[in-house]
Amino acid sequence: MVGRSADRRLAPDVRPLLHVAVVPGRLPALRLQVEAIARDRGMSPDRASDWVTAVNELMANVVRHGGGTGDLRIWLEGDLFCEIRDHGPGFIAEPYVDRSDRPAPSGDGGMGLWIARQMSDGMEIDSGPSGTVVRIRTRMDAGA
Repeated sequence: MVGRSADRRLAPDVRPLLHVAVVPGRLPALRLQVEAIARDRGMSPDRASDWVTAVNELMANVVRHGGGTGDLRIWLEGDLFCEIRDHGPGFIAEPYVDRSDRPAPSGDGGMGLWIARQMSDGMEIDSGPSGTVVRIRTRMDAGA
């Protein structure tokens, strides 16, 4: 079940397959762990590559825009989910959630969220002055 924690952030009530800190310099190792989780659950190489790309973009956003560090959680609940939390200043999320057109290059960013959305089957963002939570999900391949 997915709900909100006391601080109004998205909070899954499931045991994570992975729950680790996102810190600068650790992204390559985390990408390998994310890929292993997807492949171990039977995801095809192409879908796993898309998933890793999406998660990597979110981790990079934590380092670049979200205060430099955060938390990564991945769990399986029918679909494969990833949640990234940071403690950055937050931003207005609505323009990024269901955007289908590619954003113009900008110093403010937005491309990473667009890529993550394109490479996953759904995205939710909850952002405010105490930080941001981004959750993506991808459907598992048939028979996985």
